[in-house]
Amino acid sequence: MSSADATSPASAPATRASVLIVGAGLTGSLLACLLGEAGWEVELVERRADPRVGPPQAGRSINLAISARGLQALRRAGLEAAVLAQAVRMPGRIIHDRAGRTQFQPYSAGQRHAINSINRGVLNRLLAERAAACPSVRLAFDERCVAVDMNRPSASFRHEATGAMREVSADLVVATDGAYSVIRDSMQKREQFEYSQEWLHAGYKELTMAPAEDANDAWENEGRWRMDPNGLHIWPRGESMMIALANAEGSFTCTLFWPHEGLHSFNSLAGDASIRARLERDYPDVLALIPDAVEQYRANHVGHMVTVKCSPWHVNGKVALLGDAAHAIVPFFGQGANCGFEDCEALADSLFECGGDWHAALDRYQELRKRHADAIADLARQNFHEMSHHTATLRYKLRKQVDHLMHRLMPRVWIPLYEMISFTTIPYDDARERAARQWRWLWFGAGVVVGLVGLGAAAAYLVARKG
Repeated sequence: MSSADATSPASAPATRASVLIVGAGLTGSLLACLLGEAGWEVELVERRADPRVGPPQAGRSINLAISARGLQALRRAGLEAAVLAQAVRMPGRIIHDRAGRTQFQPYSAGQRHAINSINRGVLNRLLAERAAACPSVRLAFDERCVAVDMNRPSASFRHEATGAMREVSADLVVATDGAYSVIRDSMQKREQFEYSQEWLHAGYKELTMAPAEDANDAWENEGRWRMDPNGLHIWPRGESMMIALANAEGSFTCTLFWPHEGLHSFNSLAGDASIRARLERDYPDVLALIPDAVEQYRANHVGHMVTVKCSPWHVNGKVALLGDAAHAIVPFFGQGANCGFEDCEALADSLFECGGDWHAALDRYQELRKRHADAIADLARQNFHEMSHHTATLRYKLRKQVDHLMHRLMPRVWIPLYEMISFTTIPYDDARERAARQWRWLWFGAGVVVGLVGLGAAAAYLVARKG
């Protein structure tokens, strides 16, 4: 019995169906696993090449931080152990100042909890392999979705190499084709479809810190990493920053987050000299660790980051959106994959429990997820400002210490927001509301104490005068 059979509350539904999943990225592959384990007929179609063939593509991604929500979903698919074996545990942030000094900031009191860094391509390969192992799941790659029929439902695909066309019909079509979803674009043309997008002023560019060739060059002679692997490295520089996450084989995926326009933007650098000068000014400890940083900078493209919100997430119980296609978020809370994996669980359980009433199932799925997906989208945008501006400030450090102190004193009553988001499965919006209440209670309590102290002091003064 697989772990999915053991943990799923509805692992053997009475009603099975055929499902076409458009997009074999992280969420599409996981959904195929969950449905395939239950015996559903699934066709998974992806425009890119098969992730099981060749090394993961570099230069176009940001490492993933898998935490409690993602691990729960991966456990149901029987993949938790395999993923953790390829991940690096990170119990906190490592802040780099301009002089190259570092400071460790734990995510939780006593470093009890950690997020797990893993390369997106590695995780995608593991998920695709798991999906392919299900007898009722078929995978196809290098086929681009060019149209969707909301009524049949069906989708049409064009082979990237040959140009051959084919149409695939199913009981249900699920779009997991990302922030620029072709299927969502078709849904936007329908009346009463609500859609918004908000571009972040910053973009991103990837650099790779290669493993040390000699153990003597490694961090404290441990493994092949050139820096401490057990932390999310951050170089906060106001409107810009760089982060670095370790990979299991000894490399680091480093990502520059800079404005697109302006004085210190990507567009402000014209040649190698200006690129090197900028890196030396803001990240002086990095150039020695990435000797070819300038060459990588020139070679890798600048990515864009967008927040997408839309509604409804399905059309007549026949075509549904999931993951980034429904709610793209920026990566600064490390919850993009985790949130998408929660979507997969919610959709699979809704389908299993609604006995063939796909409309009811998709309504239930949206009700379970929409409010919380919007909440984490807002939190992720806020966290960009926190990471780039505040992580090195005294006020931020004091607030974190208070957060951890209150949690140690009252662990059932007070849970820091970051812990609720990353290390529990409390729904996102509920966690946000609870954190706000906690701080309101604290400030109210502090005000009461100050007031009582003031009254006591005034009373003592009056007594002393009368005496």
